[in-house]
Amino acid sequence: MTSGARSDQMKNPPNKPCLRRATRREFICGVASVGVASLLHGSSTAVNATSYKVGCYTRPWDQFDYRSALDGIAEAGFKYAGIMTAKGKSWLILNVESSQEDAQKVADEAKQRGLKVLSIYAGEFPVERSVEAGIAGLRTLIDHCAVCGCPDLMLAGTSNEGLVKDYCRVVSECCDYAATKGVRLSIKPHGGANATGPQCRQLIQCVGHPNFKLWYDPGNIFYYSDGTIDPADDSTSVDGLVAGVSVKDFRRPKEVMVTPGDGEVSFTKVFTNLRKGGFVSGPVLIECLARPNTAAEITREAKRARAFIEKTLAAL
Repeated sequence: MTSGARSDQMKNPPNKPCLRRATRREFICGVASVGVASLLHGSSTAVNATSYKVGCYTRPWDQFDYRSALDGIAEAGFKYAGIMTAKGKSWLILNVESSQEDAQKVADEAKQRGLKVLSIYAGEFPVERSVEAGIAGLRTLIDHCAVCGCPDLMLAGTSNEGLVKDYCRVVSECCDYAATKGVRLSIKPHGGANATGPQCRQLIQCVGHPNFKLWYDPGNIFYYSDGTIDPADDSTSVDGLVAGVSVKDFRRPKEVMVTPGDGEVSFTKVFTNLRKGGFVSGPVLIECLARPNTAAEITREAKRARAFIEKTLAAL
């Protein structure tokens, strides 16, 4: 599998405003505008003051029913959920075979737990059958997002090099449709033609639509390069592209079922680079955790991961 090399020519960063020191008067006025309550709440307020929305996908609990996953996400203190995998008639909670009624059930279950769905993982749509079938399948997934009130549909790309052109065409044809439904499409690093930041940039440029962005996944940068490409370096290549982040760690030789903070990913460096590149707000969803035996133990790992990510973001 080709990893792809970093290329400064592919970074094409947006213009960045010049920074200056605030005067003493500006600083004092700024502090006053925050209010006494903000000063008393410490680091918790610092996290709330950012525009990042920290949530969790269902994947860590996917040996259980998706309702158990949503229970765990809510119990761990998250307000935001990502719909991905769970035990059921299909590994993916929502796919091209799911009905609108299925999507509505997921939406209702999330709402009952006080959760806002921020991302749905699309899985596959039948590009290999034909472009027309791929468009129909992707539109179905977009409709699922709309039913769930979910603003982002995360795509995985294709590992078949011969389908990359058709895949891009399908996504391009669906971008306007997604926009009318209030849904943004994004691609994540997931091997094949989209294993690294530069490769994802090429795919996004191939689609060429403003409603198609990048959902960064630092753990997958390590994973699909067999540990040879560090996301602390790769994340400098995606300026101006990032719409959201799947928080995933990595441990050698090739393991991503790791609670964030326990592996090799330097999340401080990754988020610093993404922030410099323009990702100053948006969804940050934990995708993977260590895999203990019980749902309650996974929920404890989720609480620990949430504390780690909130602290990391606050420190930025």
